[in-house]
Formats: sequence, structure tokens, C-alpha cells
Amino acid sequence: MCTVCGCGQGESKIDGMAHTHDHPHEHSHEHPHTHPQQKPARTGFGIKHSGAHAPGMSERRMVQVEQDILSKNNQYAAANRSNFLKRGIFALNLVSSPGSGKTTLLTRIIAMLEDTAKIAVIEGDQQTSLDADRIRATGVAAVQVNTGKGCHLDAHMVGHALEKLDLAEGGLLLIENVGNLVCPAAFDLGEAHKVAILSVTEGEDKPLKYPDMFAAADLMLLNKVDLLPYLNYNVPLAMEYARRVNPKIRIMLTSAVSGEGMAEWQTWIRAGMTAAG
Repeated sequence: MCTVCGCGQGESKIDGMAHTHDHPHEHSHEHPHTHPQQKPARTGFGIKHSGAHAPGMSERRMVQVEQDILSKNNQYAAANRSNFLKRGIFALNLVSSPGSGKTTLLTRIIAMLEDTAKIAVIEGDQQTSLDADRIRATGVAAVQVNTGKGCHLDAHMVGHALEKLDLAEGGLLLIENVGNLVCPAAFDLGEAHKVAILSVTEGEDKPLKYPDMFAAADLMLLNKVDLLPYLNYNVPLAMEYARRVNPKIRIMLTSAVSGEGMAEWQTWIRAGMTAAG
């Protein structure tokens, strides 16, 4: 069990092949303990981060185990980030609750970028390869990571998924994390940015209820805005709550159906790719 969040470990699969944390493989790149551009996980927004509870384990031991898990993850994340930097790859970690429209946004942005950008995708879900199949249907390479009982991707899983991708130098890597607004906030994958997706079919108060995620994100996509005429949703309030948690967060209103905001997001991605390359 992962004592950081309480989810199961050692049961994940990458493109259907078993993957375990108990016997980590050596990646083709080094695993430095620190990296000058490594972003530490932000696990507290004015509150004490609360991990899982294991029977028979003291709180002090739980804290130590949690720190060890995050420290090891950060080593793998630093290795991933170093690999991306050396090869000029712009990596994004897309995070949200289930049903926010992440995969549909991905297929739409891929269609807008694929003629001029080299793109690869890592898909995270507890079960099935449905989302990876949707991405592959666009012609873009995708690796499916099934986390089993796990509720988030970690940097070690991403490192192994990268071994299955022919990721071009100067390319774009889109990582669709498991639908969960809690646990992925604590796990750095080596990405350049976390992109939090909040749909207008959810509550405006999500940033206040799940502050760690929005504090860790550099960009928030307020998605499914084509549905606003049919909903009682306060867009300015949702934006205010997000900025209360993270004053520096950039916010874009998007819809994969109507296309609203997609050009703005595309411009943001292209600017990141130019800077990374």
C-alpha cells in the first residue's frame, strides 16, 4: 500500500505487461538525487498533509515511510526531467477528477498540433485501454499505464512507459493522469507543468476543496464551457477560488466541442515547446 495516499501498489501494467515497484528496473538514464529544475511536490496549502493509516504502524513511522516514498519518486522524476531537458521535450501532466473531458481535450489539441509537432501520449487509468485506443485512433503513439488499485501515476511508471515510446527530440509529451484531484498533486512525474482541468459540470468550489492540486498546477483549463447556457455555474467565482489557492495560476476557458479557448491553449503549448527546444 502507498502510505502517501493509501492506494495499492505493485499491481500496475504498462500496455498490458505487469509492472511492479517491488523490483524496479534500471532505466536507460541516471537517477540523480537532485536536479536544478526539479519541482518539489507541494503537499500542503496551509494544512498538514494527511497520509494513509496502516494498522500497527506509528504516526512517526508513517511520516518517515511517506517521506521515503516521495523522496524516491522525486529521484525518478529528476531523471525523467533531465531526459526531457536533454532532448528538448515539452512534457505536460494533465490532472483532473474523472469525467472532466481530459481525453476529448487531448484528441482535439492533437488534431490541431499534429501537422507541425511530434506528439506522444502516456495514458493513466486504473483499468482498460479505452483512452489509449482513442488516442491511437488519431495516429499518435500512446502507451497505456493501468495502475490497478493505484490512484495516480508516479515517476517510475512514467520512466518505464517512456521506454516504449519513440519520443522524438523537440517533441510534445502529454501525460493524462488517473482521474483524481488528490493524490497526483503529491507526485512529480518530471513534467514541465501540471495542467489542472476543471469542468463546469463540477462545483465552483473544487479549488478550495482540493487545494493541493490547484496549488501545484501552473495552468487551469475550465472546460466544457459550451454547456454554460444550460447550467447554473458561476465562472468568475470558480476563477476567484482557483486564484485564492494559487495567485499565479493561469486560467483558460475551453471547450473541445465548440473549440472555444483551444487556440489559446495551442499557443501556450507551442510557446512551451519553443522554450524547451
